[in-house]
Amino acid sequence: MSSFFDWSLVGQSLVPLAQGMVLGTIPLTIISFSIGLVLALVTALARLSPVAAFRLPAAAYISAIRGTPLLLQLFIIFFGLPSIGIVLDPWPSAIVAFSVNVGAYAAETIRGAIIAVPESQWEAATSIGLTRNQALRFIILPQAAKAAIPSLSNSLISLVKDTSLASVVLVTDLLRKAQEIAAPTYQFFLLYLVAAVYYWIVCELLNFGQRKLEKRVSWKAAA
Repeated sequence: MSSFFDWSLVGQSLVPLAQGMVLGTIPLTIISFSIGLVLALVTALARLSPVAAFRLPAAAYISAIRGTPLLLQLFIIFFGLPSIGIVLDPWPSAIVAFSVNVGAYAAETIRGAIIAVPESQWEAATSIGLTRNQALRFIILPQAAKAAIPSLSNSLISLVKDTSLASVVLVTDLLRKAQEIAAPTYQFFLLYLVAAVYYWIVCELLNFGQRKLEKRVSWKAAA
């Protein structure tokens, strides 16, 4: 085992690590976040429902997910479910775990954004003949979406980093690629450092996009 850094390995690893990011980390993030947002919206509306049969299960789901580690949730789905006859491959396991986790956290963000919309908006919608469902769809949710953008964007950025946990269930993502390349040479420090730079670049790009989106939304609101 060499104690010196093999800098040539950095150049050799750039393309494989990029493939791990493009073919693993990014698709996993996009799919999980998309499913999680749908789940979050449904859960948020259930939390706001006057019907206890909707409200209580939604609250229990949020409490359970927010009160347990994401890694443990991933282990339960991938390693635990087979004991009761439910076997999922690595990718579906990771998607389920990340989607459910995003759904719980984003649900509270969306719920808070809906509550923050002034009551006068509901009254105005009613005064022009809209039903409550129509008011929610056309008046309340668009305003809530603007308020929720910063928090949801932060959730997306966090998810990019959290997907690195998928490597423990054999998903071939950026971190898994770094581990595979480093294993024969024991150059873990270098490879993990390069992987960290990849994560940082993607997160910075998302931060840039978030700022642009917030400015655009603010400009439209002011107009």
